[in-house]
Amino acid sequence: MAGDGVGVVTVDNSALDKVELKRTLGLFSGCAMILGTIIGSGIFVSPKGVLIETGSVGMALVVWALTGVLCLFGALCYAELGTLIPKSGGAYAYIQEGFGDMPAFLFMWATAFIVLPTGNAVIALTFAQYALQPFYPTCETPQSAILMLAALAMLLLSFINAYSAVITARIQGFFMVVKVLALLLIIITGVVVLFEGGYENFQNAFAESTMKPGKIAIAFYSGLFSYAGWDALNFLTEELKSPYKNLPRAILISLPLVTVIYVLANVAYFAVLGSAQVLESDAVAVTFAMKKFGVMAWIMPILVAFSTFGSLNGCIMCVGRLFFVGARGGHLPDAMALINIRTFTPMPAIILLALLSITMLFLGDVYTLINYATFVESLCFAVCVCVLLYFRWKKPDLYRPIKVPIVIPIIFLLICIFILVLPIYTSPDEVAMAIVLLLSGIPVYVLGIVWSNKPVTFKKHLASFTRFVQKVTYSCEQED
Repeated sequence: MAGDGVGVVTVDNSALDKVELKRTLGLFSGCAMILGTIIGSGIFVSPKGVLIETGSVGMALVVWALTGVLCLFGALCYAELGTLIPKSGGAYAYIQEGFGDMPAFLFMWATAFIVLPTGNAVIALTFAQYALQPFYPTCETPQSAILMLAALAMLLLSFINAYSAVITARIQGFFMVVKVLALLLIIITGVVVLFEGGYENFQNAFAESTMKPGKIAIAFYSGLFSYAGWDALNFLTEELKSPYKNLPRAILISLPLVTVIYVLANVAYFAVLGSAQVLESDAVAVTFAMKKFGVMAWIMPILVAFSTFGSLNGCIMCVGRLFFVGARGGHLPDAMALINIRTFTPMPAIILLALLSITMLFLGDVYTLINYATFVESLCFAVCVCVLLYFRWKKPDLYRPIKVPIVIPIIFLLICIFILVLPIYTSPDEVAMAIVLLLSGIPVYVLGIVWSNKPVTFKKHLASFTRFVQKVTYSCEQED
């Protein structure tokens, strides 16, 4: 699939800055990337998923807290990997270094081409639905309007990502602040209710709790959906200033902070609504606002829209780098490994992601594919932790700026295995489809990468395509 450099036009950059991804992200931008990507629609829309499976308010809060700790363990493992293998691309780079090209390609095939563009489409649809809700207060929002606004949001953010990494980071920081303030508004309202004596919803908080492993695991699934994105900064390691310092610092600031915010937000939901109303609501934050904010209840859909818009911005920035690093590693056409010589962004990779994500918007039932995402992501996390443990065993003398206690990756790996094994019994069809999704990349790998003696005509067309992309996007290869 890679073009072996054939057809790539060289550019004299002696009078220009070195063509590479620039280190423009500081500690605040790093925290904004993690927090802004994690905090999407989940905490505003569907906390009831955890409550349904746990059966009680107390156990639901415990699961929210433990899910945050689990993600912190995973993020600490990724901090060690990110400083040991200081490359952008996150899990793809780690799997390639640890276990070779084919496992890395299969991960990229499943996530970059299907799971992540589908996730972007769902986030964009959620943004559009909540952004338009105040304009259709008494009727259902037209699906055509939702699709058009979602596509416009995708195009706008893709353009900004391609235009400037600095502006993209500033937008991420702004929306991170907005969504944290929105959650603080919910938390403060809940605290006021508690100070006014509203403790009745927490009496016998653990009554009717379920301890069935299957239900607890599914409750963790719901929680993990709201924490998704904790590995976002690892996709951008090469653009992070002082990564050995700022990567672990951003993780240690962001993950505990988002865990505390999530737990307190759920306390506020239960204090105001009670478990019965939480279970009845399809958008808990909106129901919360209608009950406590009166005529100002319209503000909550807008804040949820802002939250999802910021999350979409972070996802586009991260996944675009995955395409870029995959092409640089020889697993995608050379055209995707080009960098614009003025903006220093991987413009062709961002354009490819935009095209895939917008295509997913108009395919129909994109939500079905999301059901496979958790299994694929959990498998990816487990494999990455295996890379960490493998390097600890085989290469103990490698320089490790960050070295987490060995018990942390072991605990995280065991929980990942539990999360992977249980759905085999509870949702075998979804697991089977996720495995098929992964294995479908094998013939693509064989034809695109293993088969090196491709016809000359094919190579000429690929070289022409690379030159065309260079001219259109004013890009060239990254300089060593």
